[in-house]
Amino acid sequence: MDVIIRPDTASAVKLTARLIADAINAKPDFKLGLATGGTMEAVYAELAAMNRAGQVDFSLVRTFNLDEYIGLPADDPNSYRYYMNHHLFDHVNIDPRNTHLPDGMATDEEAEAEAYEAAMADAGGIDLQLLGIGNDGHIGFNEPLSSFSSRTSARYLTPETYRQNCVYFNPPESMPRRAFTMGVGTILDARRIVMLITGSRKAAIAARAIEGPLTSMVTGSAVQLHPDAVVILDAEAAAGLTCREYCDDAFNNDPKWAAYR
Repeated sequence: MDVIIRPDTASAVKLTARLIADAINAKPDFKLGLATGGTMEAVYAELAAMNRAGQVDFSLVRTFNLDEYIGLPADDPNSYRYYMNHHLFDHVNIDPRNTHLPDGMATDEEAEAEAYEAAMADAGGIDLQLLGIGNDGHIGFNEPLSSFSSRTSARYLTPETYRQNCVYFNPPESMPRRAFTMGVGTILDARRIVMLITGSRKAAIAARAIEGPLTSMVTGSAVQLHPDAVVILDAEAAAGLTCREYCDDAFNNDPKWAAYR
């Protein structure tokens, strides 16, 4: 696992976007796993700006999102389909038919989860999965106690996730308590993982996920198992790490990061 610490949020976001854009440019028919949440909005704004500038081409890219609320139609402003259209898809030259999220209105949840797994497999798998991390350490909606071998399925959300996300709903109690999510095992199948963590409120959980023990209580710790994982943090989010000196030395001197310094 590579851990890269940037001095501020803006530089962490720019590095994340550059890694994604460079990967797409190297393989135009890229399969990109996407995440939602406040942390990702700046990443998508940066990618949209790069697309407008002709620095990255989304025309052949296929995307698969981590999760979607159960019970929200695609046109609901709080659905993740709406979020993705608003923050990325409507601002880049991607074919909407190549953008995939679980159907939050599916009547057969098990069949929808299986179909989503099959769609990713039929596409050849995810080349790069973008991740954030929740306050309790979850990735996707893989809440504490989720198995590291889990696959896409419907999950019940924890009170912590409800408190974190219900502020986006009006009224807050209208937030669904269940969601589809890629499983931890599904996420680990991606050929590369890029996790972005920013802000002081994520410092404690970042340290647990990166340096702590592997545990289903912090599903983000599963990235330690991945053979090609990059975790990008701003200085505030990295405040709890003990490996900061080594991480800085590696980024500043390892030739593989020369183009990004």
